[in-house]
Amino acid sequence: MSQSPHTQAVRSTRKALIYARVSSTKQTTRGDGLNSQITRCTEYAKYKGYVVTELFKDDASGSLTNRPGMQAMLAYLRQNRAHPHVVIIDDISRLARGIEAHLNLRAAIAGAGGILESPSIEFGEDSDSQLVENLLAAVSQHQRQKNGEQTKNRMMARAKNGYWVFHAPLGYRFEKVPGHSKLLVRHEPMAGILQDALEGFAAGRFDTQVEVLRFFERLPHFPRDSRGIIRHQRVRDILTNPVYAGMVEVPNWGIARRKGHHEGLISYQAFEKIQDKLNGRAKVPIRKDIATDFPLRGFIICGDCGTPLTSCWAQGRTRKYAYYHCPKKGCASYGKSIARDRVEGEFEHLLESMQPSRSLFEIARDMFKQAWDTQHQRALLERTGHDNRIREIDASIVQLLDRIVDASAPSIVKAYESRIAALENEKVILREKIAFAGRPKKGFEESFRTALGFLANPVNLWRSEDIRDKKTVLKLTFAKQLSYTKREGFRTVLPTLPFEVIQRLKGERGGNFRPENEMAHRGRFELPTPRFVVWCSIQLSYRCISRVAGEASGR
Repeated sequence: MSQSPHTQAVRSTRKALIYARVSSTKQTTRGDGLNSQITRCTEYAKYKGYVVTELFKDDASGSLTNRPGMQAMLAYLRQNRAHPHVVIIDDISRLARGIEAHLNLRAAIAGAGGILESPSIEFGEDSDSQLVENLLAAVSQHQRQKNGEQTKNRMMARAKNGYWVFHAPLGYRFEKVPGHSKLLVRHEPMAGILQDALEGFAAGRFDTQVEVLRFFERLPHFPRDSRGIIRHQRVRDILTNPVYAGMVEVPNWGIARRKGHHEGLISYQAFEKIQDKLNGRAKVPIRKDIATDFPLRGFIICGDCGTPLTSCWAQGRTRKYAYYHCPKKGCASYGKSIARDRVEGEFEHLLESMQPSRSLFEIARDMFKQAWDTQHQRALLERTGHDNRIREIDASIVQLLDRIVDASAPSIVKAYESRIAALENEKVILREKIAFAGRPKKGFEESFRTALGFLANPVNLWRSEDIRDKKTVLKLTFAKQLSYTKREGFRTVLPTLPFEVIQRLKGERGGNFRPENEMAHRGRFELPTPRFVVWCSIQLSYRCISRVAGEASGR
């Protein structure tokens, strides 16, 4: 039937808006969904004779109603209520993917003076049209929910197989790897920074979370929040994330910790040490204003009462003076300040006295080499013991699974499951030990180059301008705090194992070190405990000591 000229004129002058939506920003950047919708809606407008005045787009979930593009379109419709616009959508699912959201937006568009149309469905106000529209909205909601369930199920299955399925954590990025699809891989330089921090906390180079935070703050490129701050919670999240140990765990989905396919930044043993340290020690704040100026603060104690010496700056007429002093009232040394230059000068002299002669150094080196070889042989024997223990664990897990099947009480089932999880963790650690037992990453010379360089002359590292180097000297040289009085200076000190070995080789009598009855002979000297090899390789392999090795090797 032909239309009147008046009707055709009205249709030709009617204005229209186009609304297009995709579910995520990724679909906007990597797909062509928005352009396809816009093209289809534009062709529909031409067919109907509409003039498209504005285009509105969103990249948000269809279950939401408060989308920027949708709100902007509703505001535009309200401003032009005197001239009603047709709102064209490609499909009913582009408006919403939920019954409630669909009805709310449908009413909002109508209330703003808009007339909803689509090339895929005819919107009407009669009962039959509304029934079809609601059915299609319900189907769209079901599809959204079904897609969500399928996506979650695929993610759960992949996580159970040892793959990380969420956003890549700091220090990692996703990369397509043959046989694994998308896999977490190291992302430098952040991976190396986090590895240094995690290993340092596990080994004791960083005593507290605050020290780790200070380490991150010294790095200008370390990510910060919108206020330019690194939060304490960010540090704790890094220290407690098993992903950095090569593990995968999703407690919200009931997925217990398991070995992942990605490479960890640290070993699982180191991760367990970190957790034990976090759960067993309180946070101790660090005073940034004092620690750098007084490196011995907290490490030397009063020889009269045993209280750690504190420190301060005293204002003179023309300049400030640095002092250490005992803070305990009633102590014989209370109120007696000791010049910082005197204390630290005597400490440096103490370090120099611990430096071995060339001949004694070579003797100690040979002993450490023997200990290295002994530990290597012992590690090979330990592998057999670890294999036997894994077989015992597997048998225990089978027994516990049989008991779970027969158990009826939920508390008993939960107890069995907790025991199985603990056994699985033990298996992970044992497999890690087997992988490295008897297979050192580096040879003796390469592994001990920095360690031997430090032992040859610890004063070099102490004279560093970096407070971390000075703290490292204290930890690696002395087994406990040093006792000091203004009258006597440093009292008897207890060196760590390697320096104790060197002093026993010296055979010194009296002095600051414990006297020995006689000089130990090279051929009859008892070998140091093999744990020294592990201790030394961990404690002395950091970058802060590497330059000492270079200086020692050049002497």
